[in-house]
Amino acid sequence: MIFAGSVLAGVIGALLGLGGGIIIIPLLTLVFGIDIRYAIGASIVSVIATSSGAAAAYIRDRITNIRIGMFLEMATTTGAIVGAFMAGLISSRLLYFIFAFVMGYSTMALFQRRNVELARDLPPHPLAIKLQLAGSYYDQVLHQQVNYISAGVYAGFGTMFAAGILSGLLGIGNGVFKVMAMDMFMKLPMKVSTATSNFMIGITAAASAGIYFARGYINPAITAPVALGVVLGAILGTRLMVRLRNATIRKVFLPVLVYVALQMLIKGIRG
Repeated sequence: MIFAGSVLAGVIGALLGLGGGIIIIPLLTLVFGIDIRYAIGASIVSVIATSSGAAAAYIRDRITNIRIGMFLEMATTTGAIVGAFMAGLISSRLLYFIFAFVMGYSTMALFQRRNVELARDLPPHPLAIKLQLAGSYYDQVLHQQVNYISAGVYAGFGTMFAAGILSGLLGIGNGVFKVMAMDMFMKLPMKVSTATSNFMIGITAAASAGIYFARGYINPAITAPVALGVVLGAILGTRLMVRLRNATIRKVFLPVLVYVALQMLIKGIRG
């Protein structure tokens, strides 16, 4: 069961750029009764496995934009440091409500763009030109070379900074924000957004893994089947993603946003 659930987590993680934690942690804690600390440790390893399994394929196919990923990672890392310093100064309950509101708004905004395949006739942001935040990839579904350049660079960078703060304060992953920042604000193709997010979450998770390992929260008996299942799922997810339209991936992403928003709202209500 753990292995099967991990395969599913790997497929969704590679397809949507979220990592596998959104499935792994509830699976291990609610179904198998595993302590949340060991579940988080296994989840972090699963995120690294998803990123490693998917990133190579996406980079090979030129879907991942490493330059954009590293640019946004600066905002996330800085925000996480700020959030860590702010921890204890702001009510977690209030933050959960803010998080739920932001995710709810994002869900509505994304729903309005659910049928958009590729952004058309967007003026490139001056900073995007200066930093060369552009790229191209061959879309197997559209049978054409897709060229793109970032639009709302400041909005995307600001969203990632805020996501980093929330991550540092609440100890939550921000793969959802990574995809949202690139798709909604920077107007990148959804495939580029999810592939680049997969690349980024591996960097973030690798930094956290050492801490959990040092504290003894990475149990090989739990982590091994999770990692193996996630790698297999990530391979399947990458093969599936290149065969889907950007609009289809966006529609699959929508219920995930709703789920995360509801989870944050419930945590806020419970305090």
